[in-house]
Amino acid sequence: MKVLIIAGHPRRNSFSNALAEAYREGALQAGVEVKQLTLADFHFNPNVVTVSPQQQQAEEDVRQAQACIRWADHLVFVYPTWWGTMPALLKGFLDRVFTPGFSFAERAGGNGWEQLLKGKTGQLITTMDTPLWVYRWILKAPGHRALSDATLQFCGVGPVRTMAFSTIKDADYEQRQHWLEKARQAGLKLKGGVLSPWEKFWKRIMPWIKALRLQFYPMTLAAYAAGALGAVSQGYPFNSFLFWLGYIWLFLLEVATVFTNDYYDFQTDKQNKFFGPFNGGSRVVIEGELRQEALKKGALLSLGLSLLAAILLLVIAGLELATVLFMALFFIVALGYTVPPLKLSYRGWGELDVAFTHSIAVMLAAYLFMGGSITDSLPWLLSTPLFLAILPSIILAGVPDYEADKAASKKTLAVRFGKKGAAKLAAAITFLAAISGVVWKEAEVVPGAFGNAIYGAVLHAVLLLVLLYKYIQRPDPGGRIDGLMVSSLTYLLWFVLIPLFRFW
Repeated sequence: MKVLIIAGHPRRNSFSNALAEAYREGALQAGVEVKQLTLADFHFNPNVVTVSPQQQQAEEDVRQAQACIRWADHLVFVYPTWWGTMPALLKGFLDRVFTPGFSFAERAGGNGWEQLLKGKTGQLITTMDTPLWVYRWILKAPGHRALSDATLQFCGVGPVRTMAFSTIKDADYEQRQHWLEKARQAGLKLKGGVLSPWEKFWKRIMPWIKALRLQFYPMTLAAYAAGALGAVSQGYPFNSFLFWLGYIWLFLLEVATVFTNDYYDFQTDKQNKFFGPFNGGSRVVIEGELRQEALKKGALLSLGLSLLAAILLLVIAGLELATVLFMALFFIVALGYTVPPLKLSYRGWGELDVAFTHSIAVMLAAYLFMGGSITDSLPWLLSTPLFLAILPSIILAGVPDYEADKAASKKTLAVRFGKKGAAKLAAAITFLAAISGVVWKEAEVVPGAFGNAIYGAVLHAVLLLVLLYKYIQRPDPGGRIDGLMVSSLTYLLWFVLIPLFRFW
């Protein structure tokens, strides 16, 4: 481990510097490499006098500090807390050293930023006269939050631990010696690494959790449950074992689909400047948290487990041939979204694929697992409004991805019809979904599935149509459509939650 200690007190002979030295002694005893920057010895202009910090000539000490930060695995800041936060010297150091292009990078024309100090960890050691309970609970720890959250974690440093000593002005010799020993012990603990066993485990597992994109699964489960309860409404018995075994099959298939999407969409995701929670992939490969090969292995493992669940369903439930053929079709269509040779999302069929698998296919699967027949009309009719309601959100999800998808020759509907054309198509289908919900309710197409609550979906549709109209009228339709995405994604919930609760 390489440790960089940054002593931020403007006076050389200070207790803060003594704490820095104590931490350094402990770190050396732990056997790690240590470098130290004492800002009281620095010669640089702490003020940014140009429009951007990047434009200002970097002094030798600034360049040396950046080289040391690049070198280090663990950054330790030792400083006094004055007026609730850090001294002006340390603030000036951050302004001049943690510059764009060094600690973070803005994505030109896109959203967010790139964390250039990712992989490093941090430690804050500070003294103050304010009682710690007052500083934490009443003042809300402004200095800790500014340096830890708004600076270091913004640049990718994490986790950042904090050690604070108070009250410094009332501390006698014995108290100060005790604090120095605590600082030395903190440095000595580096022998076992910065991260606890739990944090090491979490660091390994977190990229996989991000790759799963868990935000997609609740809606799938709700639609699946609605299909099962729809079967019960037709007189078929509810089998909880088959219900959950079937959902495990479905869940694992969705995992395999999400992983393969990230794997095969690497080029378009890499170029995407407007990614978000529901578009642009999980980013774990783009940001170097997982390798493509690891994601491929994860997809194969989840696919294999899904096949095992399918075999168990076949053996235990004695599924009919029509159900087995449907499950095989589900496998092909779900994976075919991006997997060759189908690559449906690259041929203009991706939106229909997603809408089908997350509405008709999911509800029909649950219906069949409860003993229903594929020729029964209920699952098909029940899922039709949901199919229509899902389409606008999937179509609109292609709008932020437009430039990246076009560059990667991915023929989404947004690429085929343009951003405004996609918005117009989404508006037309939004209207159809609302009309279908009302007709289904008034004509009792699916008895008991849709009540008066469906008129809430009509009001939601009006809101979504207004937002779409405003977007279409914009002279330059930008890449970010957060409001539209939220409105379209919540719109589809009406068509799955109403049947779910009415059948319950």
